[in-house]
Amino acid sequence: MSQNPLLIGQGLPPFEQVKAEQVEPAIAQILAELETAVTDLEANLTPTWAEFVEPLTRLEEKLMWTWGIIGHLMSVKNSPELREAYEKMQPNVVQFISRWSQSQPIYAGYRAIRSSKEWLSFAPAQQRIIESALKEAELAGVGLEGEAKEKFNAIQLELAELSTKFSNNILDSTKAFKLKLTDKADVAGLPESALSLAAQTARSEGEEAATPEAGPWVFTLDYPSYLPFLKYAENRELREKVYKAAVSKASSGEFDNHPHIDRILELRKQKANLLGFDNYAELSLARKMAPNVEAVETLMTELCDVSFSAAQKELAELKQFSGQSDLKHWDISYWSEKQQEAKFGFKAEELRPYFSLPRVLDGLFGLAQRLFSVTITAADGEAPIWHEDVRYFKISDESGEQIANFYLDPYSRPAEKRGGAWMNDCVGRAKIMLEGKVNMRLPVAYLICNQTPPVDGKPSLMTFGEVETLFHEFGHGLQHMLTHVDFPGAAGINNVEWDAVELPSQFMENWCYHRETLFGMAKHYETGETLPEHYYQKLLAARTYMSGSGMLRQLHFSLLDIELHGKYDPASDETPEDVRDRLAKTTTVMPPLPEDSFLCAFGHIFAGGYAAGYYSYKWAEVLSADAFAAFEEAGLEDEQAIALSVKNSVTPF
Repeated sequence: MSQNPLLIGQGLPPFEQVKAEQVEPAIAQILAELETAVTDLEANLTPTWAEFVEPLTRLEEKLMWTWGIIGHLMSVKNSPELREAYEKMQPNVVQFISRWSQSQPIYAGYRAIRSSKEWLSFAPAQQRIIESALKEAELAGVGLEGEAKEKFNAIQLELAELSTKFSNNILDSTKAFKLKLTDKADVAGLPESALSLAAQTARSEGEEAATPEAGPWVFTLDYPSYLPFLKYAENRELREKVYKAAVSKASSGEFDNHPHIDRILELRKQKANLLGFDNYAELSLARKMAPNVEAVETLMTELCDVSFSAAQKELAELKQFSGQSDLKHWDISYWSEKQQEAKFGFKAEELRPYFSLPRVLDGLFGLAQRLFSVTITAADGEAPIWHEDVRYFKISDESGEQIANFYLDPYSRPAEKRGGAWMNDCVGRAKIMLEGKVNMRLPVAYLICNQTPPVDGKPSLMTFGEVETLFHEFGHGLQHMLTHVDFPGAAGINNVEWDAVELPSQFMENWCYHRETLFGMAKHYETGETLPEHYYQKLLAARTYMSGSGMLRQLHFSLLDIELHGKYDPASDETPEDVRDRLAKTTTVMPPLPEDSFLCAFGHIFAGGYAAGYYSYKWAEVLSADAFAAFEEAGLEDEQAIALSVKNSVTPF
């Protein structure tokens, strides 16, 4: 009998060998082995780095290597069989993590190291790991006893289950909606790229003869399908149908997230109270840069005051441009696109041929070389992958030595892959002992996007927004991959405050508008012609188009998040939707529709890590603007000055 691939415990995940039925036996075996190992460590505790922290790190990585693979596949290759296995073993994993986090001997071991003579010889990264471990243990309930501890652990278990259900409901409700059109009049206004994708989707649904010209066409709530429909479809009734389907995702029937929202908020408040906090927002901020809820609200409110008047003006101008006094929500994207075309003299679709994924990657990798003196080359075939579209790359330093790798999963797959874009760590950098020799374990990152897939023999032709998203996620990846820290607990993205994690990603987005970078990648996919200068000037001019509305939208989400986790009382008569409607009066210029159940699809805060932390995007935007300003001062066209700026930094980010 061959070994279960989920038990290998090191190296690159063998994705092609992993099967859902292997999850339960693998996790059961690992948890049993870890329980024995942790119990032994507790009984024979020697509070030194080598005899305590390093063994603990190895045990933690053993679990996270396996559980991380399973969690990754839940996001990119979801299936009923994998879900069932994940949901069956998730409680066991959560219970073990709680047992570990609340271990009094382990907590005492960290405290003993903190007050030992060895502490003075530690590198800053080591000290940060110890201090963070102490804080995390306290926030994980290490100080709780008896009934309070039992209640806390039950809450942790239920919150993990609810988060998984919430995420699955979003995925299921997204793929449940399909709009099939057969009349060419119904797709009037849609560009060739949208029609080609819709025909390709129709073929995947069994319409073998579907063509971009004659249809049938199938549209979904997946962003590469949904957004172009709202932007270009002339049929207003169909835009309304698609818009309402999008804003009511996961809000009714078998995929209804309403009860999960109520329960999550209630449990989070209880959890915070058990730990001595007045509310969950205080608990969340205990491990972030922002000093308190008031500081967050102050920044958000200041930005809101400026953005609200700007957004009001933008809406008034849009109404005037459209000639319609009563613009509806499903009209905004449509008329915004028309107004942008009129104002700046180009259509966003005209840019797609200049942003094929291969060319964009060339430009992105060229930028990385100029900024960080690294070379990125394709390494396809050198690593197991979970889907045929996944790419694999390696990163080398100036001397040619390999320092990191990453996977790129670029295209949307609504049947099995959750929406959005994200970066996650696959393997972290570390110095490890193998056969008596110290070896450097190189970091490996996952970069996941949901951009327009290749259609009808053409490469993926990206919108400019998709280009920015790729740069954004690559910024996260660089923080993980270019780390110089050799201790896993503080290497890469580990132990970075949540409201700083968006700094490198937003920093990298700025380079999409940098002349040399843009012209280095904006090449016509057929002719190789560089993007004409007039397009570049129009892109720069359009950069701040509707920026007040865009800013206000993010602030609405941020303030709603903080309100729900900081002031909202789940026991009151007010519902989370009531809170949103109340805040919408001062944070939106078009109140949400009655059927708008945005909260039911707000995965960032109910199924991700952004609870009482969505403000991080704006908080980090301020930091990233400062960072990019330093490069502007050095001179963006002066490569030597830019290279010097990077080298003079303690870390690129």
